[in-house]
Amino acid sequence: MRRYELMLVLRPDIADDRVQATLDRATRTVVDNGGQIVKVSPWGRRRLAYPIDSQREGSYHIVVFDAPAPAVEQLEGSLRITEEAMRHLVTRIEKPAASARGAAASEETDAEADGVVLPAPPTDEEPETDEVIDESESEAAPAAIE
Repeated sequence: MRRYELMLVLRPDIADDRVQATLDRATRTVVDNGGQIVKVSPWGRRRLAYPIDSQREGSYHIVVFDAPAPAVEQLEGSLRITEEAMRHLVTRIEKPAASARGAAASEETDAEADGVVLPAPPTDEEPETDEVIDESESEAAPAAIE
């Protein structure tokens, strides 16, 4: 299962019980199709960037959930025909990447299993270079030096 985030903009003129019913319907659709709800966050009423159906404000809600792809398709299909929803957007949340040190350690273990010897990982020390800065290069931009 993958993690998704649903941004839901509901009409500001509907009653609170209908707002809750719409959110319950959306979360129930996810759960009934094999997903699970991680978090539901109401953001409240906010001004829209442009009018939608002559509305200048919307009631924003964020729902974070884990679900298979068919559950997301089912959710989007039900939100398209919901009158209370002015706009919705479901985005996939990427899992955080492994840290560089952890990734390097896992590469070393994989390489050792294959019998391959990898070079040592870079250290925090300054690399030894034999590069000499030509004085003519510093004359090209004297203002940057001063």
